[in-house]
Amino acid sequence: MTTPRIRRRRAADLDGCVAALAEVHRVDRYPVNWPADPRRWLSEPRPDHAWVAVADDAAIVGHVAVHRVVPGPAGASPARPTAEVARLFVAPGARGSALGSALLDRVRRWANARGTALVLEVTSDNAAAAALYERTGWRCTGTSTAPWTAPDGSAVSLRHYTLSADAGPAIAVSRRASRAAASRNSGGSNTCTS
Repeated sequence: MTTPRIRRRRAADLDGCVAALAEVHRVDRYPVNWPADPRRWLSEPRPDHAWVAVADDAAIVGHVAVHRVVPGPAGASPARPTAEVARLFVAPGARGSALGSALLDRVRRWANARGTALVLEVTSDNAAAAALYERTGWRCTGTSTAPWTAPDGSAVSLRHYTLSADAGPAIAVSRRASRAAASRNSGGSNTCTS
């Protein structure tokens, strides 16, 4: 399979996105709670932009969206606009070719062109996603408890990440530093400090 092509999401892509998301949910339990209307879940809140990764056979194999502008902390004047990255997933059969990184890079280029900082949240138990974000230059800024619960009613812990609009060149430096730190760290954990 050649590397999937990344392009803007179209309304006609939603059924393919739902099919890929169903496979991701079956394998990874993402999203934690399967939405009653997955097409609506992918489209809400109305994303500013969304992209899909399309395989040679026209199947949707990846997705990412940028959602509403996120307000800064109370009382702080925002240094730059901030947007939230959401609904990022890669179909299990398309993994291993850095497609998640490519989707995040597409969002980063969009944000850099607009001088927009990026944030995202991920469940604390999703080590693979946390590793992807940290490998691609994202910085964990803290944790919180989600305002929603898991299917069994238990609380869900979230990790918060940020990426500044000018993080592009820093990603390569961050990757080298992360590899060096990982080689020194026998534990190998991706912990988050607030």
